Amino acid sequence: MDFSTLCVHGSNKRYDTTGAVSVPIFQSATFVHPGVGMSTGFDYSRAQNPTREYLEQTVAKLEGGLDALAFSTGMAAITTLMEIFSPGDHIIATDDLYGGSHRLFQHISMKNGLSFDFVDTTGIQNIEERLRPETKAVFVETPTNPMMHVTDIAAVAGLCRANGLLLIVDNTFLTPYFQKPLQLGADVVLHSGTKYLGGHNDTLAGFLVVTDKSLSERLRFLSKTTGACLSPFDSWLLIRGIKTLAVRLDRQQKTAFQIAQWLLEQDKIKAVHYPGLPDHPGYEISKKQTTGFGAMLSFETDCKETAHRLLERVSLIQYAESLGGVESLITYPMLQTHADIPAEEREARGIGDCLLRLSVGLESPDDLIDDLKQALNGGNTNV
Repeated sequence: MDFSTLCVHGSNKRYDTTGAVSVPIFQSATFVHPGVGMSTGFDYSRAQNPTREYLEQTVAKLEGGLDALAFSTGMAAITTLMEIFSPGDHIIATDDLYGGSHRLFQHISMKNGLSFDFVDTTGIQNIEERLRPETKAVFVETPTNPMMHVTDIAAVAGLCRANGLLLIVDNTFLTPYFQKPLQLGADVVLHSGTKYLGGHNDTLAGFLVVTDKSLSERLRFLSKTTGACLSPFDSWLLIRGIKTLAVRLDRQQKTAFQIAQWLLEQDKIKAVHYPGLPDHPGYEISKKQTTGFGAMLSFETDCKETAHRLLERVSLIQYAESLGGVESLITYPMLQTHADIPAEEREARGIGDCLLRLSVGLESPDDLIDDLKQALNGGNTNV
């Protein structure tokens, strides 16, 4: 079945007899037992809820996984995932990570006895050099947030298999429409469902998708025990958002490419980071392992003052955190998404006071470019 059809029809499982086209919101905390020792399959919504189950089955199908688990946020999903590890375990992670993931690893996971090495995973030798007997997993974000580095998932998966390691891939930026890490050898796929899967900047959600039954059972036990499950109403919002995932991403990617090309021509822009540009270091790998380049890009202005001026003067594009929605959002990583990373570490990774991240929405590309143009040129739209 075509991906866009899967987005619309999801798991196609029916939970009621009314013929409702829209999946019902089963806004119930608990469910009646038909008899002693009997169950409808639903007992308590923390363990499972029909609306959430429909969503999870849909996401599992889209990623090509055995099972998907829906959480209240992307960070709740990562936090639960970290509970499969034990004190003393070692994890190798991409160094250019979303700031929230880095914060969790540095301030919570390390406190709980895990250790991490943060490396440039675009070079597989960097991973090999950090392997230890206690290494249990490799955590990859690709493309990375915010520098848009691209890691060869299949190559890292081969290394992980050879060393008995789990490969975890954050697929938030590209979604299963453009990239399917499980098919490339990953064991776990992670999503902030808040972003493209939801697609409307109106709810928070997170997902873990797996191919192994025992890992699925282990994560479901942890999810039920820790309780950070997605609510029925938020599950319904995600079901609704996913219906338009393919058409949204097609349009957003096309516009992102136009904006990236326009930015390259501007004197006040010194670098553009977008995997769809042929001179991007990850361009060839992206062509090999994805079906699209996505709608996220970052760029560097000529000075801090230009960056600040642009942030304060955009009017159609909104200066706000998050990404993946129908509205275009521009973010200042050093003050927002990556503010908790020490300045020296941020700057070493290129996250300085001239770097801006742009999530391209569904507005007209001409209108978005006009907005960037007037912001860069002090209200003058003539280049």
